[in-house]
Amino acid sequence: MKKKSNFLQSMIAVLWAFLGVRKKSGLQEDVASLSFVHIIIAGVIGALIFMGILLLIVHAVVSH
Repeated sequence: MKKKSNFLQSMIAVLWAFLGVRKKSGLQEDVASLSFVHIIIAGVIGALIFMGILLLIVHAVVSH
């Protein structure tokens, strides 16, 4: 039986994907259990957070 995952697990999987460090076994578990919709939403949220952090860094560097 396929184990259902929650949104937090999807966010964690997307974070590992952004960092580029994930074992193949972890990837296979994610593919088997994560919801496609959760991954898309988590990816968009992760990208927005990443862009926000970059904008804050650029703003801090330029303002000084």
